[in-house]
Amino acid sequence: MKREPLFVGIAGGTGSGKTTLALRLAAEFRHRVVVIPYDAYYKDLSHLPFEERARINYDHPLSFDQDLFLQHMAELRAGRAIERPTYDYRLHVRRQETVRVEPADVVIVEGILIFESERIRSLFDIKVFVDTDADVRVLRRLLRDIRDRGRTVENVVSQYLTTVKPMHDEFVEPSKRYADLIVPEGGFNPVALDVLIAKLRSILDERDSR
Repeated sequence: MKREPLFVGIAGGTGSGKTTLALRLAAEFRHRVVVIPYDAYYKDLSHLPFEERARINYDHPLSFDQDLFLQHMAELRAGRAIERPTYDYRLHVRRQETVRVEPADVVIVEGILIFESERIRSLFDIKVFVDTDADVRVLRRLLRDIRDRGRTVENVVSQYLTTVKPMHDEFVEPSKRYADLIVPEGGFNPVALDVLIAKLRSILDERDSR
């Protein structure tokens, strides 16, 4: 009987280095790991006018489709592939295109709010929180949103002050207490990366020997 995958959650504030850490782990273990961005599971709000969609607080836990996410994780746990949604950050809508994700030995989920909800938090065998200074995070977000999401400096600063920072303080930072491991700088911390790689390799080797 095929064994269930190991679920690893990587949380932390926006721009903290979560994605970099997840991708570096995936590169180390290649076909044995899949990475799921929780941001792909924003609720589909295409029925709303663009102006209204642009005003939504996307840093609040209720902006995510938790039911679909948990359904997909159950499918991966059962050894079945999923069609992961994709999201258009410029238009604030879920795209029609999906990404097929095949089952793997390790499922890494990265997102700012994955430890906030007990329903989601209980999914993970290993919980990692990436802890990075706020000034570094906001500068990374500024560069990313201008480069990749068609935002202006004014857009990014306004969103950070009105929703990102308040939601970080209310939901993201308190969720750090649920982490098994707190990693400063995420994927930019080579020592922590080596520790995580060694831990995952140990677990996978033990499973392979059974």
